[in-house]
This record gives sequence, structure tokens and C-alpha cells, in this order.
Amino acid sequence: MPDTASYEPSILRDAIVFLLAAIVVVPLFRRFGINAVIGYLVAGVIIGPHGLALVHEVEGTHRLAELGVVFMLFAIGLELSLERLRVMARYVFGLGVAQVLVTGAILAGGALLFGASWSQAVVIGGALALSSTAFVLQLLSERGELPTHFGRVVLSVLLLQDLAVVPGLAIVTALGTQPEAVGGALAVAAIKALAALVLIIVAGRLVLRPLYRMIAGTRSPELFAAATLLVVLGTAWATMVAGLSMALGAFLAGLMLAGTEYRHQIDADIRPARGLLLGLFFVSIGMLVDFRTIIPRLPEILAVAALVILAKAAIMTVLCRLFRLPLPLSANVGLHLAQGGEFAFVLFSLAMGTAVLSVETGQFLLAVVAITMALTPLLGLAGRRLQAWLEEKGFGGTAALAAEAEFFTDHVVIAGYGRVGRTIAAMLDARDIQWIAVDLDAANVAAARAKGLHVFYGNASNEAIIHAAKVRLARAAVITLDDPAAAASVLRMIRRDLPDMPVIVRARDAENMDELMRHGASNVMPETIESSLLLGGMVLRTLGESDVQIDEVVGSLRRTAYQEPGSGTQ
Repeated sequence: MPDTASYEPSILRDAIVFLLAAIVVVPLFRRFGINAVIGYLVAGVIIGPHGLALVHEVEGTHRLAELGVVFMLFAIGLELSLERLRVMARYVFGLGVAQVLVTGAILAGGALLFGASWSQAVVIGGALALSSTAFVLQLLSERGELPTHFGRVVLSVLLLQDLAVVPGLAIVTALGTQPEAVGGALAVAAIKALAALVLIIVAGRLVLRPLYRMIAGTRSPELFAAATLLVVLGTAWATMVAGLSMALGAFLAGLMLAGTEYRHQIDADIRPARGLLLGLFFVSIGMLVDFRTIIPRLPEILAVAALVILAKAAIMTVLCRLFRLPLPLSANVGLHLAQGGEFAFVLFSLAMGTAVLSVETGQFLLAVVAITMALTPLLGLAGRRLQAWLEEKGFGGTAALAAEAEFFTDHVVIAGYGRVGRTIAAMLDARDIQWIAVDLDAANVAAARAKGLHVFYGNASNEAIIHAAKVRLARAAVITLDDPAAAASVLRMIRRDLPDMPVIVRARDAENMDELMRHGASNVMPETIESSLLLGGMVLRTLGESDVQIDEVVGSLRRTAYQEPGSGTQ
């Protein structure tokens, strides 16, 4: 047997310290309504080398913690598909490229004004242009906003930023050795990245589904979980060797498995490891905070951090508007992406190692990035509140609805999000059917929007509103308005352009049902009749009648009610 005394005890001690800090600090923060990410950061500050120095393997911890981001991107890939990614291409390669180039150029210009050399300005601008994939996507995942239009825009920009790390590393390396070779280094990096992406996609298409089919046939949960770990870590390693980020490789692997029948089991297998490693990642970021560097220059650091946040938020908002996104959503995206990113640590550390940046400047910038990342939950909260305020003031309107519905096809349009509309939406959610709703009750809409639901303020009988909901691409329409005249108006408008679309309408009574059927409703549900029949059925069941007898009575009364004069049937 191996000598257990020869094992390095610091690894086990560090693991115990990490788990203990997370268990103590994070629940405490949650109890006071503070985001768990902040709790992890504070835990990292406390146990890190610049705090109580309870953890000694900081570099090793941070490298292990990067796997948290890898597993998170893999899970996000599982939620998407190649078809959805193609739809997002406009934002990935349009808005994302614009964000990196424009933000990088403006921040580089600011660095030049503060006395940086042109090579230093390039590194500073490029690194600060990046945002935190881990922090932002964790927030969106917790709030269930990743599937929304807002979530897809944010994800698109973050994916492009992960791709931008490749040329960023090449530029920093070239500036530190042969500044004149920057162009060649970029070309080599681009070729390697493209080759790696193509290889992963082709291999994923050819190998992954047959591999999982074979392993699923063994009926071994352990082997299935091991295969998932192999896929995640294997693709992460392959992209790292090619000079890409590990997280990008894992995302592509998830994307390859998104359309398979194994997606839900794979997600269940990686969920515990993903949560634990992601928490460790946030703790490791907190460990990098060095108050000995921050406190003497705290006013300067806070001032630069504020300038970076304001500049990035403003630039992103303007770029979103240029891509015809509504102002409320643009402002929300801008604030969510206003912090620095984890890859800035990589770029600044490399720049210090190649003497492009002095150690003092590099430490100053690392402190700026760490502070902006720590502010991510507050920036997200500010973004949501600003979007809600702008929407309440009437900004966005039809444009916001059209933007939200941009990726919707084969969905259901719900006119009216009251009691009935909410029930129908919940039933559609239970079957994973997309829907979008329009309602005139501002308080009702605000409450639904706060939950991240696709509900918009507007008059459904307004042709511009109903068309903005992409009714032409919808699978069906449901009209739940309690105003018979308004319901008939919406029905006539839809029927004028879409004579074959299924339209289900809520009616007040049998007479109202007759009118709606004449206007072309596919199905009509008279609320008073059906609620009475349901209540009568409950009474009979309470009195001991059998389900067969109840169904017979209810069916007979339903036929009689619907065949009365004015019921809409002959």
C-alpha cells in the first residue's frame, strides 16, 4: 500500500477551508438578500493570501476553479442548438465584434491620454473591453433569463469576447517579443482557431451521438457520467491546446449534444460539479484582491473603475441601439456587460510577464477589474430597474415587443394576460411551448416582466402590436380578453390576414360564443357555461356519484347548452 503520510496535506486542508468558508459565508449573505456571488467573493478575500492566508495553493486553486466556467458554458451549450446559434449570428459576429473593437479602441484612447505607450494602450483597451462570462451568465441563469431575447443578446456578445481572447493573447505575446510581428501572430492565431472550431464541430457531429448511444446501452450511470466528463474536459483541453479558451470548447461540445435525446440526463449529471466548481471560481477571484495594493491608491482605483463601468455601459447601449434594439433592453445589456472580465486577469498577467506592462501598473489594473467584477450583481440589479423604469415611461413600446419576439417561431400569441391568460401560459410552459402575451394592465405587465416572462404592455386590437408579436409565424393565437367587443376586434384582425391559423377565444356566454364563431374562431370556450358545469361536477362527486355518471350528465348538459338558440351551433 502507498504511504499515506507522503501525501501533501495542504491540498486536503485547502479543500476543507474552501468548503467551510462557502458553507458559513454564502448562507449568511443569502439571508440578508445579497447575491451568492458576492458571498463567494468575500469568502475568497477572507481566506486568501491577502486576508487570513488560510489557503496557500492560490494558483492551483484558480486553475481548478476555471473548470467551473467550463462546465457552465457546456451547460449553456446544452440549452441551445446550432439552429438557434445561427439565428444569433447577427449578434455574435455583428454586435459582439463591434463591442470588442469599439470599446477596446475607446478605452485604449483613454489609456493614451493617461500617458500609456501605444503598446500598453492596446493591451489595456483590449483587456478591459472584455466582460465577465462567469459572473454575468451565473446571474442570468439564476434569474432564468438566458432563454429570453435579452439573455441571448448578452450571451452572443460574451461568446464573441471568448473568441477575442485568442487574438488578444497573440497580440500581447507579440508586443512583448517582436512588436512588428503582430500581424503575422494574428493570422496564425486565426487559422488555428478556425481549424480547431471546424474539427470540434465535425468530430462532435460524427462521434458524440454514437458514443452516447453505445454507453446508454450499457445501462451504467457511472459510465454515462464518466463519458460526459470526458467530453467536457476533452474538448476544453483541445481548444486550450489550439490557443482558444477552454470554456469555448466546452460550449461547442454542449452545442453538439443539445439536440440529442441524452441532453437532460447529461445536464443532471454535471449540475453538482458545475455548481461547486463555479463557486470555487468566484472564491478564487476574491483571493486575488490585494488590499495592500488597493488601499494606498483606493481613490484612483475607484475612479478608474467608475470610468470603465460608465464608458462600457454607454458604448454598449449605443451599439445595441445601432442594432435596432429598444432603448430599455439596450440600457440593461450595457449595464450587465459594464464590468471587467476574468480573461483580463490572464491578459494583464501575460503583459506583466512579457514586460509590456510594469508590475505596478498591472496590479493597479487587476484591482480595477476585480472591483468591477465584484459590482456585477449591483450592475445587473441597476440594469433591470433601469429597463423597467424606461418601459414604464413608454420607451421601447412596439420595438421592445418586436425585439423580444425576434427569435420566436411556432409560438403561441396570448391576447390578455389576466387570470385566464396566466393559466394558459403556465400550461404552455409545462409543455415547453413558447408564448408571448400582450396586456393593457400596466401593474400586471410589470409583475410578469419582473419574473422574466414574455409579457408586454399594449392593446392587442392594435395591428402594430399584434404583428410585433410575430403572429404570422405563430402556431396559434389565444384571445382571453374579458371585453367581448375587444375580443371580436382582435379576432377579426387576425382572421383578415391569417384565415387558417387556429384561434381559440374565451367567450363570456353562449350568445357571445355565437358571435365569435361567426367571426371565424376555431374554438370558443364560454366561461359561464363551462365553470357552471365544472362546479356541478364537483357537487356530484362530493355526493358520491361515479366519474362515469358525472361525465354522462356533464356531456348531456354541455350539448344542450351549446345547441340552444344563439349558441353558435345548428
